[in-house]
Amino acid sequence: MHSDVIVAAHTAPIPSSMVRAHEALLARSDLQFDFKPLPHLAPPDWLAALVKFLTPLAPYLRDAFWAALCVCLLLLFHFGARATWRRFHSHSKHVAPPPSLPDWRPAPQAARLLLLEADTLAARGQFGEAAHLLLLRGIEDIVERRPMLVKQALTSREIAALEQLPTAPRTAFARIAQVVERALFAGHTIGADDFARCRLAYEHFALPGGWSAEPAT
Repeated sequence: MHSDVIVAAHTAPIPSSMVRAHEALLARSDLQFDFKPLPHLAPPDWLAALVKFLTPLAPYLRDAFWAALCVCLLLLFHFGARATWRRFHSHSKHVAPPPSLPDWRPAPQAARLLLLEADTLAARGQFGEAAHLLLLRGIEDIVERRPMLVKQALTSREIAALEQLPTAPRTAFARIAQVVERALFAGHTIGADDFARCRLAYEHFALPGGWSAEPAT
């Protein structure tokens, strides 16, 4: 039954409208229905000669290509390594230096003026006042540079025992404090020799060459 339907469809007459449409399509000049095969174009002579010349060299060209690729990779690795090294080296150069140790030393000119003032008192025979002046100025020097170190309730002996002070100036300050405290609390009269020791101790405490910025350990 299905085959009869197919045969009937093929033998059925084509409508005239379809025939006219097909004829009109074939009559159009802007459409191409006949496609000719493309002509075979021979390569130019120079290209054929080049292929003939390169054909024997093909194995060598392949080796040269891989060699050039290896060289390029090595150059990339070389320049990449140099750039990394330069960046690391530049960063290491700009690393912030370690913080310097505090300079406890008072200004040399101020220290010399203080010693001149103390010498003037000593020349008048006021050795106790001169030694006491050196002690007070030494405390002021410490307070000026480390405001939180010296408390108001501390005695000169307790200040001299502070471990935060460098060893050399702490020892020098302790010598001045010992002379002044003996005069204040033991009734000892400060003489020229006592003042000379205090003066030398303050030089070690304040002037360049007698000071170490390294704190005591």
